[in-house]
Amino acid sequence: MLSLCFPTEVARVAAAAAGKAFRRLSMESQSRAEKKVYAHYNHTDSCKFARWTAKESYEFMRARPWQDVVDFYSDIVSGHLTLSDLFGTERTRTSSIHNDENEIPEVEVGSDANEDRAGSGRWARANFKIVVSYHGPSFDGWQKQPDLNTVQGLVEKCLGSFVDEKRAKLLKEKCKPLEGCALVAGRTDKGVTALQQVCSFYTWRKDVKPSDIEDAINSAAPGKIRVISVSQVSRVFHPNFSAKWRRYLYIFPLNDGENREQSIDSEVEVENFHTSNNVGKQSNGCYENIENLLINDEGGFGSHEKPRNFTICRVNLLLQRLEGKLLSYKTFARDTKASRNIGPPTECFIYHARATEAILPCPVNDHGEGRKVMCVELVANRFLRKMVRVLVATLVREAAAGADEDALLKLMDATCRRATAPPAPPEGLCLVDVGYTNFDPQNSLIP
Repeated sequence: MLSLCFPTEVARVAAAAAGKAFRRLSMESQSRAEKKVYAHYNHTDSCKFARWTAKESYEFMRARPWQDVVDFYSDIVSGHLTLSDLFGTERTRTSSIHNDENEIPEVEVGSDANEDRAGSGRWARANFKIVVSYHGPSFDGWQKQPDLNTVQGLVEKCLGSFVDEKRAKLLKEKCKPLEGCALVAGRTDKGVTALQQVCSFYTWRKDVKPSDIEDAINSAAPGKIRVISVSQVSRVFHPNFSAKWRRYLYIFPLNDGENREQSIDSEVEVENFHTSNNVGKQSNGCYENIENLLINDEGGFGSHEKPRNFTICRVNLLLQRLEGKLLSYKTFARDTKASRNIGPPTECFIYHARATEAILPCPVNDHGEGRKVMCVELVANRFLRKMVRVLVATLVREAAAGADEDALLKLMDATCRRATAPPAPPEGLCLVDVGYTNFDPQNSLIP
């Protein structure tokens, strides 16, 4: 009888020991989480103590009425409002922000040059340029991903009706859904809106009309995505590689009392931060004495009350120092591969960078007073991953800290990305348009 019970007793003891060990590990893990600390980049300028930590910057950017911006972008996508309602100028109407379709060369399909090429059937395909507007918060970004509602997935599903027989047969043999292939000027993250995103689609079918493609996409998700135009263009046109510049707009909603001119008390407060003593030694751009730079979730960084106000005028000054320069924005990028952290792959040329205050129009069904916002316009030949959002968050942080006008240029030489602020919320970002001719400064939204 004892021999029959012995295995059961051993199992019971082993289970109890395992449970005790699990509880001990859980308590240790919880204790480590409670004592979680953050190492901050060692800024060596005079306003280092006035500068927000990553946590403080994140909270400042999030604590504001983003829904007003989301609703405004939704009204633009649905066609109820335009950018002219925000800036008050006729040139900013969505239909005329930028239109260079006629300047994209067209190739005659039946030309002698094409007939002399080997495999002339390849040159008979029709290439369509599709300019589309979509509401970012309604999708999980542009790039198609399994089990997610993405813009590319929706567009390619609509284009499935226009693929040629050869491709349709190939997709059927591979047990794949009948979808077209859409190339894009630039992928947008989840929550980022686009007013004139450019994509392309080609097919060998001769009966496809631009109006058919427009109707198919417009009927897929009314109010969330809308086609601005569809046109047949040259076969050599590529929405990404043919583009010469991209324009982004970031709308930052202001809380009551923000963007007022700083009072004398505020200036004295910032000056007190500038004259504070250093708290640690620097090693490769980061603090060497960890005890002097670690913070917890409750205590913040130091015992000072950091400045919480900033002026758009200072933000604009910081931005203008970036214009007309080819710079490496590796410290302002996120989620990029290590091989792209050095050299030309991280270099961008900013043609135009401005910030201004504007009044956000009320929703079409609301006749109340509009909210004040800060608008940041950036035009460049290319942008890195999350670059605009990191730039905006860092701009606000530096402006509040009273940094010098060349603060962003100095951050270009930082040794790690902790020198810049966490990305601003995606709800404020919008891809306005893409240009395929040289950028004209007269075409800017913010002079």
